[in-house]
Amino acid sequence: MVVATPSPLIRRGNKKKTAAFGVPTIDLSDDKSIASEMIVKACEDYGFFKVINHGVPKKVIARMEREAADFFSRPVSEKGRAGPAAPFGYGSKNIGFNGDKGDLEYILLEANTLSLSQRAKNFSNDPSTFSSVTNDYVSAVRKLSCDILELVAEGLWIEDNSIFSKLISNSHNDSCFRVNHYPPFITPNNDDNQDELNNNHWDLSPNPSKSRVGFGEHTDPQILTVLRSNDVSGLQIYTHDGFWIPVPPDPNEFFVFVGDSFQALTNGRFTSVRHRVVSINSWKSRMSMMYFAAPALDAWISAPPQINNINNIYKPFKWGDFKQIVYSLRLADSRLDYFKNHTQS
Repeated sequence: MVVATPSPLIRRGNKKKTAAFGVPTIDLSDDKSIASEMIVKACEDYGFFKVINHGVPKKVIARMEREAADFFSRPVSEKGRAGPAAPFGYGSKNIGFNGDKGDLEYILLEANTLSLSQRAKNFSNDPSTFSSVTNDYVSAVRKLSCDILELVAEGLWIEDNSIFSKLISNSHNDSCFRVNHYPPFITPNNDDNQDELNNNHWDLSPNPSKSRVGFGEHTDPQILTVLRSNDVSGLQIYTHDGFWIPVPPDPNEFFVFVGDSFQALTNGRFTSVRHRVVSINSWKSRMSMMYFAAPALDAWISAPPQINNINNIYKPFKWGDFKQIVYSLRLADSRLDYFKNHTQS
């Protein structure tokens, strides 16, 4: 079954109602042909969707959340020994290397067994448990990512349905795993009612009122991002219509983002979704876990013949070269512009 979860939106100021936004929701236990068609449509329309019946065991999710929560609950001095994030490790406030800042702290790890094992001692008093729990989570979400990519290939009528998934199942893949922790945020003299704290509202401005930026607007450079968060609001996506729209949290399911590399792999048929996190009034902290599915550094990013045509939007490029550009730019910059084929007809 494929469903859409409606969230009525109200324009602040004049209180004018607008069309409801439903998060495209894909049931992965449904018929593959239906699921693949709906995933492709969601990637085209929003670059974003939710998956249910995803197959990731609840205990795997819960154990990973406990390990992360335990780390973030420690004194700053103790957490600091796992940093600074350069880019991997523990970081706070600073996002990247070019001046971007956010109201958060985070863990960023390479999503491979050897690296996780080596770094585990910096994040836990029981490194073997931390390593095992993180590996279990990463493995489960990597499989989910591969399943989704194979459904996309089927939905695009590509004969080899592993054409995208093999980019991230390769043993030399450059995928990474990140956990973001946003502290509670209560505005001074807050008189909003509880319903508004649930983030069932939206704001057209780049700097929402009665909130602050947890993580600034950006697109993800990888192929796919698979996100799971707790029940605290804050995530917003930017639609083709030019609105920032809040995404109601769902701690039991996963949200999937199209990344820049997938936009290039589909010759612009899919568009990487711009998103941000704002710290909405809440007495509880927000914690989100992201698996960023990326190919090997020497893998070529180029649309397959079934998608490619004479109007090639992007020149073929290696993921490693694109990653260098990503690190050289600000968070909100459009990195794919550097790889556009300006000779297209």
